Amino acid sequence: MILVAVGSNLAGPTGSPQANCEAALTALAAVGVRVVRRSRWYRSPPWPESEARRQPWYVNGVIVVETALDPEALLAAMHRVEASMGRVRGPDTVNAARPIDLDLIDYDGRVCEAAPILPHPRLGARAFVLRPLSEVAPEWVHPVTRTPLATLLAGLSGDAVAEPISEP
Repeated sequence: MILVAVGSNLAGPTGSPQANCEAALTALAAVGVRVVRRSRWYRSPPWPESEARRQPWYVNGVIVVETALDPEALLAAMHRVEASMGRVRGPDTVNAARPIDLDLIDYDGRVCEAAPILPHPRLGARAFVLRPLSEVAPEWVHPVTRTPLATLLAGLSGDAVAEPISEP
């Protein structure tokens, strides 16, 4: 199972952050990435929290995809989709607001410490990934720690916000 997190907190070429997320799914299909399942869209605060970085809240979701692309080629295709939608990457843009963000969360349970790092190194503490993930892959188990998704969800802090804003 290949899992991709989708997020946006800036208006972009297609309109609102939610419209950007929807457009990203279409753009992925155009580069050979078929969406098999998708979660509802969720609303979540920017992460990491920072007083200096006041940003709009994000729209987030998780999709299950199928593709013939290997992890490196898939990540490159995702980066091309981001760039086509106005995402700028660089050392000054880490954790910056963005019109689209596509993260490769898991690729068939592979574990890789070189780019692309798999599974995504910070997914286990992010409500905006774990909650939508529970809709598309409720039996998912972290490939490194072997921790079930339900246990990761139960371990989230009480202030970990990810609220559904759309129907499945």
